[in-house]
Amino acid sequence: MSFPTSPEAMTPAWLADKLGAPAGTLRGFTSAKVGTGQMCDSFRLTLDWAEGAGAPATIIAKCPSHDAASRHIAKLTGTYVKEVSWYRELADDSGVAAPLCHHAEIADDEVDFILLLGDLAPARQGDQLAGLGLGGLAPCIDAAAGLHALLWNDARLDALPWLTRDNGEVIRTLFPQLYLGFRERYAERLEPEVLDLGAGIVERMDAYLTRQPAARTIVHGDLRIDNILFAPDSGRCWLVDWQTLGRGSGASDLAYLIGTSIADPVERATADRPAFDQWSAALQRRGIDPDLAGLWDDYRIGALSGYFMAVFASMSVERTERGDEMFAVMAERPARQALALGSLDLIG
Repeated sequence: MSFPTSPEAMTPAWLADKLGAPAGTLRGFTSAKVGTGQMCDSFRLTLDWAEGAGAPATIIAKCPSHDAASRHIAKLTGTYVKEVSWYRELADDSGVAAPLCHHAEIADDEVDFILLLGDLAPARQGDQLAGLGLGGLAPCIDAAAGLHALLWNDARLDALPWLTRDNGEVIRTLFPQLYLGFRERYAERLEPEVLDLGAGIVERMDAYLTRQPAARTIVHGDLRIDNILFAPDSGRCWLVDWQTLGRGSGASDLAYLIGTSIADPVERATADRPAFDQWSAALQRRGIDPDLAGLWDDYRIGALSGYFMAVFASMSVERTERGDEMFAVMAERPARQALALGSLDLIG
């Protein structure tokens, strides 16, 4: 393989070349693990440049997970291919709030890859467990609309091979099995009605996966605050972790964000429609004329997506104490949202 996939395998010469700096100007670097992602490993590289190099002092290196199970799922679902392709083909000219990419490379095995990204510090990662209220989610809703407006009913949705990749058969095969393990793991942590929602999804799997949305666009697929970086003043944010990109309804992305983020059950019970109205207004500011009735149905069904991801991801990646609680919360909050919105009833 012609490129490194961990900081230990990198050299100053290789980094300087990929950052567009003259040979010999990077004297050395140090690395420290950052983030809580379980599908990839991320590191902050602190770079020691010769005086006058004019290059970044720090960058983020994103690498394959050290965990074999995570790498296996990444290969099955094209996770790493999607993120590398996003940065290679769409991100730079998209106007979407995302990190700058200095270098993106992936091997033919679709597992070994490297991303060198701009470091957005002092921006901080959102905290899934603590949650965030609707007011704090305002910049996230606007950033989501910016992503969704990018390819709204656009022909490119069917022209990008990495975006059209269909994981339906993998999901049909794996989800029922994973749900059984999830139900056993969280039997004492989650209420019966929350656990039973997964059985309803299994029963309606084909209808859920094949339903056509009111409008198609590019969707993040894992739009939760753990995958968002917030500026210190909380007035600006950036979307990260582009491993679950796909085609679908932007309203589903939004429902996922709201359902997984708001910790207070009282606020969560009243947040759906105001959030939807904020998002649709942001789309209109970007020149989109949304079908509000159809998209509201998409939103209601999209409330299932947070629960769906919690089941799939929790049983597919390396298990950690924080991860167990995060996935429990990630299932419980959107389950309550989906039950309140009658989401299962909309898909038969």
